[in-house]
Amino acid sequence: MRTAQHRQALAVVATTAAAILALVDIPAHAESSASVASPTASADSTELAQLAEGYLQQRADMLTTSRPTARAAIAHVQATRSMTAQVEDDLTALAKKGERYKAVDGGYTKAEVDVKPGDLTVSGQSATLQLTENTRLYLPFTPQEVEDGAPEYEELSLPHTVKFTQGSDGAWLLSSDKADAEGGPTPTTQVTDADPDSGPDAGGGKSDEDEGAKEDSSSTESLPDSSADAFVRPAASASYNYDKMVSYANKYWDHHNGAYRTYSSDCTNFISQSMLAGGWGPAGGSLIQRTSNKYWFYGPSTLWTSYTWAGAENWYWFASKHSRRTKILDNVWKLDKADVLQADWNRNNVVDHSMIVTKRYRGTPYLTYHSGDTHNKSLSKLLSDHPRTWWYAHRT
Repeated sequence: MRTAQHRQALAVVATTAAAILALVDIPAHAESSASVASPTASADSTELAQLAEGYLQQRADMLTTSRPTARAAIAHVQATRSMTAQVEDDLTALAKKGERYKAVDGGYTKAEVDVKPGDLTVSGQSATLQLTENTRLYLPFTPQEVEDGAPEYEELSLPHTVKFTQGSDGAWLLSSDKADAEGGPTPTTQVTDADPDSGPDAGGGKSDEDEGAKEDSSSTESLPDSSADAFVRPAASASYNYDKMVSYANKYWDHHNGAYRTYSSDCTNFISQSMLAGGWGPAGGSLIQRTSNKYWFYGPSTLWTSYTWAGAENWYWFASKHSRRTKILDNVWKLDKADVLQADWNRNNVVDHSMIVTKRYRGTPYLTYHSGDTHNKSLSKLLSDHPRTWWYAHRT
């Protein structure tokens, strides 16, 4: 009888201890013995970057047609218990996103992730690493199709703040990850159920003019001949160099041109730079003209730069109404290389985001943009991500 009572007492103690541990975020790989001293070894940025890269690679792999199961992927992520649960949810959501992408345009065949580490701060058994995720998501095209003009892959460059906790066994474990994904479409390797936050445009503002109503937004309905390039720009067009516009966007999509300021919402600043590279001339240039949508110019400070240069809403009015340098297309599938696509995420009649077409292959435009920095994302995927958006397709 005493033996049975003793076993019951031990069981109660074990159960109570387990309950207490469940309330504390104990690293998944940590020693459970209280006698193990907490190590204070310094963190190495290369080691932490490798841990983060492995985690980000698992995220990207879930988007591909050859993805592992979420259970198999999570086994390769070294994280605390609470972070492991969050990562598992994200991996499951990314797998569903990959399935959706596969349905709309074939998805991705494989992913390659490279991490560029930045500043590292360490405080006791906690470390914070700033890094940039550079990911390539390969598209289902053959080498011959790529040679014929198809994009080989979609690319993204995304800053992260990644935090780590050191377990009692000395191992560093991922404890949190925050991607800097503000101001544009959801980065491909991220998960969200909401459209982007359409906050104040960093480079624009309320114009001097009452512009009235916009033109009708561009239709997203598939075209009868969407498999062929039946809507490309005519050979004889305006006196702009569209190849230079595209070349500029291809060059500076992920590393910003130091000759210009970078805005917190940088999409339209990037578009204006591309247009300037292709032959758009400045319009105006004085301080009193900067708040008018009739003018478009870049200066040595924001006070000497027009709202239309970096504000998506302001750029719309300058380009399509005042200068007539663009024409709104009735359908987004008619976009050609160097054309611009703008988005009103929440249909409040204010344009939030701007992108440029850097490729068109078999009737599909591929978009490049800043905030967040993305190269050659298919229109099919963007429409799938944001089905409620009003789109404005500009023929430049």
